[in-house]
Amino acid sequence: MIKSSTRLALAAGVFSMASISTGAPGASAADLVLGVPNWPAASATANVLKLVIEENFGLDVELQNGTNPIIFEAMDQGSMHLHPEVWMPNQQNLHDRYVKENASVVMNNNPVQAEQGMCVPSYVVEEYDIRSIEDLTDPEKMAIFDKDGDGRPEIWIGAPGWASTAIERIRAKSYGYDEVLDLQEYDGTVAWGALGTAVDAGEPWLGFCYDPHFIFVAYDLTFLEEPEHDPDTWTIIQPTDDPAWLEKSQASTAWKGATLHLHYAASIQDEFPEVAAMLDSYKMPSEALSEMGYALTLKDMDPAVFARQWVDENEDVVLGWLTQ
Repeated sequence: MIKSSTRLALAAGVFSMASISTGAPGASAADLVLGVPNWPAASATANVLKLVIEENFGLDVELQNGTNPIIFEAMDQGSMHLHPEVWMPNQQNLHDRYVKENASVVMNNNPVQAEQGMCVPSYVVEEYDIRSIEDLTDPEKMAIFDKDGDGRPEIWIGAPGWASTAIERIRAKSYGYDEVLDLQEYDGTVAWGALGTAVDAGEPWLGFCYDPHFIFVAYDLTFLEEPEHDPDTWTIIQPTDDPAWLEKSQASTAWKGATLHLHYAASIQDEFPEVAAMLDSYKMPSEALSEMGYALTLKDMDPAVFARQWVDENEDVVLGWLTQ
């Protein structure tokens, strides 16, 4: 019986290892180094891509953790070669610098559509009549989120280092709920654990959410209502670009619909053109990203083990990347 990975390679008409694996002089031991951002779906995706590239192109692939700015800078310098899940417009400043200005990074044009904003468990909407972003400026309604009893209700706005976290701080200032709520930043896994604990106990929870994400598979959540996105109300400057970023920025309407794109180092087009063609054809089903996060977080699956299982069960998806 032919192994699944072998069938993929045969169907793709993969070139021999000798024809594609000649790297530049002085390159690292690995032919390609894939960046791994610090959220579950991105980790799963990076492991899936590692497996597909190794088994179908005969290359040695390493994974390396990094924040968004570090991965982009490394792709620009040639020490890393791929970011599996870039959120746009969250990372617009990095995209503009490295894709548009430097032309050292390439964006895949098969995005996953996404949604982001503040959300609560749906029972909070019904029990406490908290439905709108405007409710966050109401001290009486927000009192249920004062977990430590210090008179300052808490809201999780994201993890340190996420571009969305800075934008959520801008949005809190623009809407005015920074005057009512304690804007908290900490690791996403801690936040999602707190969400799960709150849901199990039927208690209030308020924080930043994005979909696709495993929390929408695991829990019944509702995004708070907001005025429709108006680009004239959005001026976003990231902390890395200006020390006065917060006072110079505004965002007083909903997020524009987000998209998730794979980005890769332009050098792959010259060094491994068949891999570049696969990365250009890459398209991940949106529901798969939520399933990946669910498996890695709530089922505690190892990313490499999950990647093996996912590739074996989604041969048709992988074949699409290899043959288009």
